[in-house]
Amino acid sequence: MSSQPVIAAVDGSDDSLRALEWALDAAHRREAPLRVVHVRQYPMWAQPEVLAAAPPEPAQSLVLDQVREHLAGRGALPPVDYTALDGAPGAVLAELGATAQLVVLGSRGRGGFASLLLGSNSQAVARDAECPVVVVPRPGKEVHGDYPAASGPRVVVGLHADSPDETTLGFAFAEAAMRGARLDVVAAYPWPLQTWMLPGEMPGPQVDQEAIAHETLALAEGFVAPHRKVHPEVSAEVRVPAGDAAGHLVAASRDTELVVVGRHRRRLLAPARMMGSVTQAVLLHAGCPVAVVPPAPSEE
Repeated sequence: MSSQPVIAAVDGSDDSLRALEWALDAAHRREAPLRVVHVRQYPMWAQPEVLAAAPPEPAQSLVLDQVREHLAGRGALPPVDYTALDGAPGAVLAELGATAQLVVLGSRGRGGFASLLLGSNSQAVARDAECPVVVVPRPGKEVHGDYPAASGPRVVVGLHADSPDETTLGFAFAEAAMRGARLDVVAAYPWPLQTWMLPGEMPGPQVDQEAIAHETLALAEGFVAPHRKVHPEVSAEVRVPAGDAAGHLVAASRDTELVVVGRHRRRLLAPARMMGSVTQAVLLHAGCPVAVVPPAPSEE
């Protein structure tokens, strides 16, 4: 059994209970303990440096009591512990990721506006945690776009052929192996290409789309090959569709168990952590749980 827990963030909402169920399954698959965490923020509108005029919830959190009742009577639970903490949920949960192998939370919590697609805490944890973060969406989300796929369990991972993330690929292969699922590696390339010319400048030579697709496929297969050797039991297919990567990944989220995306590496001129536009779009619109994988520490 792994000593690092799977963390399920709960706040009493239906979204967090769905995340709890996903985290329970993940803990079982990893043979890991489950830590149920409720971060109490009182009052919701106060700044961190402003003291509350009334006491917060008692140390024995009512939210955690509800979770205990929710899990009561179930058999074959992994080791479960319950933790109530005070602070800003996004910051506290991200910090807990340093000692966890996975953080799982719902796309929306009790606060904020119900019409928003993704909560601020979910965004903050996915952006800042040092471990992979899984965001579980509300059921029934409408997904647009076509993505032909065979029936059966499937995990989808996005691959940027120009700057591949080995950590993201490794997580996706491991997850597919644990689930007995196929793995679709989506390495989209931009098309049509955007060209900019100054006045009087002659257009460059015409670019062959087939050649770009072939080169992208060759690059992607090269990056995937080492992971195939580590997980020979996983049937992995590389796809190189043309166009917007986020759109293809969102379309693939229909009838998919998990979509895996990477997080941007830190850069010299942009040292703050960023998720990236593709990851942000997938989190907002995917119809299945989304795992956001941080780059390896040496890469950050």
